[in-house]
Amino acid sequence: MRRVRYESAGGPLFLEEAPVPEPGPGELLVRCAAVGLTLPMVRKVAEAAEPVPLGGEVAGEVVAAGPGASRFRTGDRVTGLCFGHGYADFAVVHEAMASPVPDDAGFVAAIALVRSGLVAYGALEAARFAPGESVLVTAAASGVGHLAVQLARARGAGRVVGAVSGAAKADFVRSLGADDCVRYDDDGWGEPVDCVLDAVGGELLTPALAALAPHGRLVAYSSGGGTIQAYDLLVGAKSVTGFQMALIARERPELYERWLRELWRLYAEGALRPAVHGEFALEEAEAAHRVITTRANLGKVVLCP
Repeated sequence: MRRVRYESAGGPLFLEEAPVPEPGPGELLVRCAAVGLTLPMVRKVAEAAEPVPLGGEVAGEVVAAGPGASRFRTGDRVTGLCFGHGYADFAVVHEAMASPVPDDAGFVAAIALVRSGLVAYGALEAARFAPGESVLVTAAASGVGHLAVQLARARGAGRVVGAVSGAAKADFVRSLGADDCVRYDDDGWGEPVDCVLDAVGGELLTPALAALAPHGRLVAYSSGGGTIQAYDLLVGAKSVTGFQMALIARERPELYERWLRELWRLYAEGALRPAVHGEFALEEAEAAHRVITTRANLGKVVLCP
């Protein structure tokens, strides 16, 4: 089979031939039809001292199951998270991290919707969002962000604001239902909001926190880091919460499944429109990473083996 690999920090990525992996206990072997790229994986390529397997979101058909794997059968359509080599023709996914793809949904749509949608949905839940409240989403044109904008609208937000880096992204986010957009370099981010869903971190944490109304809640779900001064929380009785989808998948599987059903329901009703910035071949993985590195993507970036 073909897979993408790299040998030193920063790449370049290249295609190589490798044996088809064998699924271990509780694992599934999936023939990949679509592979979703994520900012954390792109950052690992750039920053990790040693090369790491290019894992991530995969979708396709189950072709084999390891010992003890019983939730899915050969031929089932699934999407899930691969912690090994996922940029490949075949990938191994633990069945606990896999979920079914409806027959009427394509694999690319599943990649764009499921993992990013679960993060967006979970971030809204972590913010204790209530209908009628206002929500600001940073990285609003990203794979997660563009779904968070739509979810906030679908769940009854009184006002939805997207924070973006440029005019093209602002137009895209408004087309998804945002009431307004702000630029990161604006002097202020407009009228204060009840909730901020932050996917950027770093230096943007300060203006994101300042965008909150008194008693507002910020949910950080990125790997961007950043520092918050305690006084900035005290002065407005504001709160900050961290959110990680992997913890929900491991510790609250019933919640994970409920959120997943709700995402597919909203998708079927047309309330969620997952956007795909581009579909790249495996040999174009380097170019696909570059789209994310330069923050050029509007929606999800997908490899199609």
